Amino acid sequence: MGPFALKRQAKLQLVLIAALALATGIPDAPAQAPSAAPQLPRGRFNLPAPGETRFVPNEVILDSFPTVSTPTLEAIAQRHSMTRMETQTFRLTGRRMHRWRLDGGGSVEAMIRALVSEQLIAGAQPNYLYSLAESAADRLNSDQYAPKKLNLTEAHKLSTGNRILVAVIDSGVDASHPDLVGAITANFDAMTDDLDPHSHGTGMAGAIAARRTLQSVAPQVGLLTVRAFSLKASGQEATTFNILRGLDWAAEKGARVVNMSFTGPPDPRIKAALLKAAGKGLVLVAAAGNAGPNSPPLHPAAYPNVIAVTATDDEDVLFARANRGDYIAVAAPGVDVLVPGLNGTYQLTTGTSVAAAEVSGVAALLIERNPALKPGDIRRILMRTAKDLGPKGRDREFGAGLVNAFQAVRAER
Repeated sequence: MGPFALKRQAKLQLVLIAALALATGIPDAPAQAPSAAPQLPRGRFNLPAPGETRFVPNEVILDSFPTVSTPTLEAIAQRHSMTRMETQTFRLTGRRMHRWRLDGGGSVEAMIRALVSEQLIAGAQPNYLYSLAESAADRLNSDQYAPKKLNLTEAHKLSTGNRILVAVIDSGVDASHPDLVGAITANFDAMTDDLDPHSHGTGMAGAIAARRTLQSVAPQVGLLTVRAFSLKASGQEATTFNILRGLDWAAEKGARVVNMSFTGPPDPRIKAALLKAAGKGLVLVAAAGNAGPNSPPLHPAAYPNVIAVTATDDEDVLFARANRGDYIAVAAPGVDVLVPGLNGTYQLTTGTSVAAAEVSGVAALLIERNPALKPGDIRRILMRTAKDLGPKGRDREFGAGLVNAFQAVRAER
């Protein structure tokens, strides 16, 4: 049964899913542009920028030197009225990092300043918060337009992403969905609470790799799903520490592509990890963000080694709430896109999240075509073969234009 037949058959189900999305949509990141963060005497001690509030209010992340013993760390924590919550050595960056809780009150900024005097602590920063880059769907389409816009039918004659590993750092994925059975190679829980699957992670996984009813971008990839986001009062939320865990695991598992359909503030530890990941050959793709035309750049999309993706509709019009900026690389369909939902259902999703997932799938198609391609090669091919939209040439709204999967894979003969 084709996707269009399914769409007509499940219309009532889709209406209910769309209504649920409207009721529980993920809020946008704040649009205000924070000033640059103050500099401290020791370079790896990073304060939040003035006005920045997207971090856990009673936690800090610390780097320590490998020779520092556990009793010594406990003594430092006690001296500053903190509790050491967890410790992990991240293979990707080689850093030994700790998550500490402030027990004596005070601010994160004040605690980071106080820790500068501790010579056995190598660095500190806030435990930043990230949100998923999804907006509520407004209407139902008469048919599913994304595969045609991306020219997937022709692209799949050349490549389906066979055996390419794509990491999806997101909320939980419903691995039992009929369109995702057999698509997930491995799963990692970066956090221990809220272990139920979630519609966002399930939808992003399906946009990349659905393999039964819906036409996805790369139906033969292997997904490495990372549950890094948990349900909070303000929506699905992840921390610096959990995203670092997910990146580390994905790199260890051999991911070639990492999809990051989320946004957050500038984050020195995430930036360093992504730099290492790109150096190891991982293609990094992220949602540009849904905070609107006046928003400052959102991260990780704004980092130079990440492919930032914006969203367009079925008439190639830019999604009104998409971020703008020089960091935008390409666009992909992202308004009312049909993807898998929870419990075997289907849902419409809107935002730069799903656009990023589609581009992650196209990157996998290219890698199957030529496994020797490096991240910079993937970026250049995607941008060179994109359909120019808006002002002639690359611009702040559409980047290089709408991704064309067929032209991209055909270019890599």
